[in-house]
Amino acid sequence: MTSSKHVLFLVASTREPGHMGNTEWLARQAAASLPADTTQTWVHLARAGIPEFVDQRHTVGSYPMPGDGSVMRHLLDQTLACTDLVFVAPVYWFSFPSTLKAYLDHWSAWLRVPGLDFKAQMSQKRLWLIATNGDRAKAQPMIDSTAMCAKFLDMPLAGVLWGKGGAPEAVKGDVEAVAAASGFLHAVGA
Repeated sequence: MTSSKHVLFLVASTREPGHMGNTEWLARQAAASLPADTTQTWVHLARAGIPEFVDQRHTVGSYPMPGDGSVMRHLLDQTLACTDLVFVAPVYWFSFPSTLKAYLDHWSAWLRVPGLDFKAQMSQKRLWLIATNGDRAKAQPMIDSTAMCAKFLDMPLAGVLWGKGGAPEAVKGDVEAVAAASGFLHAVGA
């Protein structure tokens, strides 16, 4: 029997290609404990080519479906195909990295695509956050933002995993975070 679980990991770091940061490393530790038949999709948002969001909510009022083959159509399709959505986001200035914020801004458009019913589809998914930075208290605004995004779309916030980041490979020394990572995504297999 094949699992119907599909986890979309959105890596929001803006590190240079070829350099894995603390947050992605911690996320990969968490992903390693997923059942073998769970589909995993990893998207590095900094390399996805997300276009600038143009807010037309108060002018046109709706948005067309992103065009076939476009970056945003691909991201939309990946988002709708998953059962679980994981923000893999280092804390940048107490909040989301700009790459994740740009992706989230496009949710405003997807909510207004006639016939898409984005909110109802998202309510059937679970949202997770994996974050690192030097101080847990400074991560709280981003954690709160994630919770509000989940609440707005009636998605359960399934969990938050925070690890001590900062210097390269610092999270590897955070014994609590590394231990928590091994069971963090346990609900995906359930």
